[in-house]
Amino acid sequence: MAEITASLVKELRERTDAPMMDCKKALTEADGDMTRAEEILRVRFGNRATKAAGRVAAEGTVGISISADGKQGAIIEVNSETDFCAKNDDFLGFVRDVAGVVVNAKPADIVALGAQKLGNSTVEETRAQLVGKIGENITPRRFLVIEAKGKLNSYVHGSKIGVLVDLVGGDDVLAKDIAMHIAAAKPKSLDASGVDPQLIEAERRVAIEKAKEGGKPEAMLEKIAEGTVQKFLKDVTLLNQVFVKAEDGKQTIEQLLKSKGASVASFTMYVVGEGIEKVVTDYAAEVAAAAKL
Repeated sequence: MAEITASLVKELRERTDAPMMDCKKALTEADGDMTRAEEILRVRFGNRATKAAGRVAAEGTVGISISADGKQGAIIEVNSETDFCAKNDDFLGFVRDVAGVVVNAKPADIVALGAQKLGNSTVEETRAQLVGKIGENITPRRFLVIEAKGKLNSYVHGSKIGVLVDLVGGDDVLAKDIAMHIAAAKPKSLDASGVDPQLIEAERRVAIEKAKEGGKPEAMLEKIAEGTVQKFLKDVTLLNQVFVKAEDGKQTIEQLLKSKGASVASFTMYVVGEGIEKVVTDYAAEVAAAAKL
């Protein structure tokens, strides 16, 4: 009987995208023969999982789950290759179920999430089976668990933008309005303290260079740069943004919250595919190239 080592299991996992335990079982059944084990998994899951594993998954959806008391919540991004898959009922059900697992289990990371129970299987096993069924690479990419200081509320726009807001005071209507505003205005942080200093310095440098090119005196450069930075911070911080539903077109989120005796403890926004480099296929060029063969 061949020894089934962890490295063998890992190699088969990378080849097939099948769950770890299934890889181990297949290798055991095949007495360590990698080719035979891969065939066993293809029979079990179909060859779609193998083909899908290496493809870029930059579409998908955001899932959110909040406990009944509004004190605990989770937001997760699960990616697929196409928007068509992202609208599939089985895919959406998987995202919804996994978001619930995150709230209840609070796994440390994506790997730990994969090992969590989901029905009679694990999250990873269910994912692999779904890949085999749909024929696309499906990948839980990131998640965050939030413990609320106030009460959590959420908004998902078209399944592509998801927002979780921790509102202290106020009511559900206000919380929903704030969440919708965040989805529309996309602030980078609650206030200036949460903005990446490198972004601020980049704005400052650009402002100084523009002022120099415009022939502004050296003595005015720092003042001009500071004004540009303050405008930037007003645009990207939630409290300083003008509320998208403001009747007078001037009321800021901070002013709105003050009028309602409320405050935002924190917020999180996920945008599907953010930061993923998408592969753009030029089908016309492919056809032209094929015609020359």
